[in-house]
Amino acid sequence: MDKNKLFPDYVFETSWEVCNKVGGIYAVLSTRAKTLQDKIKDHVIFIGPDCWGEKVCPFFKEDNSLFPQWRSKVAGEGLKVKIGRWTVPGEPIAILVDYHPFFADKDRIYGQLWEDFQVDSLHAYGDYDDSLMFSYAAGKVVESFYNANIPAGKKVVFHVNEWQTAVAALYIQKVLPQIGTIFTTHATGIGRSIAGNNKPLYDYLSAYNGDQMACELNMQSKHSVEKQTAKYVDCFTTVSDITARECKELLDKPVDVVLPNGFEDDFVPKGRAFTAKRKAARKALLDVANALTGSQFGDDTLIISTSGRYEFRNKGIDVFIDAMNRLRLSDKLKRNVVAFIAVPGWVKGPRKDLQDRLVFDTPYTEALPNPVITHELYNEGDDRVLGMMRWLGMDNGKDSKVKVIFVPCYLIGDDGIFDKPYYDIILGNDLCIYPSYYEPWGYTPLEAVAFKVPCITTDLAGFGLWANKEKGTGEYSKIEDGAEVVHRTDSNYNEVADNIRDVVLRYSTFDKKQEDMCRKKAGTLAKKALWSKFFRYYEEAYDFALRKAMKRMESVKAKAAQQA
Repeated sequence: MDKNKLFPDYVFETSWEVCNKVGGIYAVLSTRAKTLQDKIKDHVIFIGPDCWGEKVCPFFKEDNSLFPQWRSKVAGEGLKVKIGRWTVPGEPIAILVDYHPFFADKDRIYGQLWEDFQVDSLHAYGDYDDSLMFSYAAGKVVESFYNANIPAGKKVVFHVNEWQTAVAALYIQKVLPQIGTIFTTHATGIGRSIAGNNKPLYDYLSAYNGDQMACELNMQSKHSVEKQTAKYVDCFTTVSDITARECKELLDKPVDVVLPNGFEDDFVPKGRAFTAKRKAARKALLDVANALTGSQFGDDTLIISTSGRYEFRNKGIDVFIDAMNRLRLSDKLKRNVVAFIAVPGWVKGPRKDLQDRLVFDTPYTEALPNPVITHELYNEGDDRVLGMMRWLGMDNGKDSKVKVIFVPCYLIGDDGIFDKPYYDIILGNDLCIYPSYYEPWGYTPLEAVAFKVPCITTDLAGFGLWANKEKGTGEYSKIEDGAEVVHRTDSNYNEVADNIRDVVLRYSTFDKKQEDMCRKKAGTLAKKALWSKFFRYYEEAYDFALRKAMKRMESVKAKAAQQA
């Protein structure tokens, strides 16, 4: 670390995904936690929402020995918190706060936000109220903890992630101006919405007006809190150069620092443990495929998957299905392929008929009814994955060399079919495909290569652009480099689907030596994205925020001296 840079004595960080595994930010924060713990042991404190009530949070371990005096004090301040540790490598301190009591004061809070920071909450709907009440509660927790536990003169940073927690930074900047504030948008709300509404984002980015588009797409309040926080916070950041351009155009505020998402390889088993887990994962995937479709797939089957948030166009789920269909219709494919789509839908529960077959673990020759999905859905007739597969005639027929299986739930170990967490499943794949249209960074391809699974992604993903850059030749990264980066634009959908099909066809012809080399290169690429390589960008952001806070405090002191 540069000795001329300021580094915090304490770091508070909040996100809707602290101890709450609902998306990629969980992986960003949970894998970075150990790096922070190694630098400032137990002086990094994560704050998350208490979504669990009386239930036990599977990612959190309460510890009543932590901060006993503050525990009683904070209760007297009307804050209901659980204090413990996040059960990830490094086991950082985590505080879960019940934000529901603040709903009674919602109108006053929104009025104050407008008065102080011009945050427009008039058009709020959906998850806006929950998010902002949690954000406000998180700010109150930081305020209380700081006043009770942190000695004067200590350098403190408060880092908030996404619009859902932005208000916490604004609140702290007002009540504790000595704290440096950082706001990271992992994807602008308005950019994601433009892309998700089938509008061309990239060709017309410079012509879009963020405020105007927010009105058109009914995003005014979410856009407002994101834009105003970007304006007022000490250090505004995002995760890739492609999203930095988006922030400048749609939020009217250039980012101060780009913070690419790294990974911590503590999550990846080593040596014999890796081999055993890969073997177990492949067996689990093939067992489900065999039981569902009445097939007898052997270990020479090419196992493929895509995963992530259920954003049909943005995550390229549509292209993935189309590419698998084109692969299915190709006369060049010589190997059997099983492709899994692991994105959480409106799931009702695991299929009982599939569970029964998996329990008995005997070969079946007949497929189950609807052999394309592992769980029951509430909205099966309206689901877009199933709808596109029906439209293309992808019914996992007996003679098809390509079977596509929809896994519409979070893989956290209790889904009723696999009953393994995602990281114990992903390493069973031969190839992962993430043909994103809108992907500020792309944690899923980084996770894949970290588990030595080669992947296909696009140059509209921050990770894809980074992989191209790491190749160092000015050419696009290829599957032989560990990650194939496909060129994608607003209008070349068919070309992307064909390119993915062709890469899979080529990979399916590789012998074991070639596959092992691709897997080795994937692991090598992942090591270039370890937090030990990327944390320097955070050091830059911490320094930037702390210097802004120091300057603000000098101004406050000068003003106080004048008034005296």
